[in-house]
Amino acid sequence: MMSLYRTAGAMLLAGASHGPAIAAPEPRAKAEIAHLLDYVATPGCQFNRNGSWHAGGEARQHLRKKYDYLVKRKLVTNAESFIEHAATESSMSGKDYLVRCGAGQPIASAQYLKDELSRYRTRAK
Repeated sequence: MMSLYRTAGAMLLAGASHGPAIAAPEPRAKAEIAHLLDYVATPGCQFNRNGSWHAGGEARQHLRKKYDYLVKRKLVTNAESFIEHAATESSMSGKDYLVRCGAGQPIASAQYLKDELSRYRTRAK
């Protein structure tokens, strides 16, 4: 009887450790994420990843690959989770991504994208 309780307990723990199932992004979220990816590629802006500056188009490609990877694993459900999981920091080094446009000061990519998401949603109303 004790082994039955242990087995049941182990099954419950195994199920709980995986967390709830997360759905793929809805069409609205996909449109917002596509907009943010295009926004990263704004001419005149650069993206800093692991200490090196990259053109916006390169940044877009990199973030798109991360996004596709995360969607397959059901880790991105909306624009906020895209920013958090794909566009905030390097998954290799843990260093924050930065964005610099023209002669402006670099800012954290998370803030850059959150600000644009807010503007995008305001325009979409």
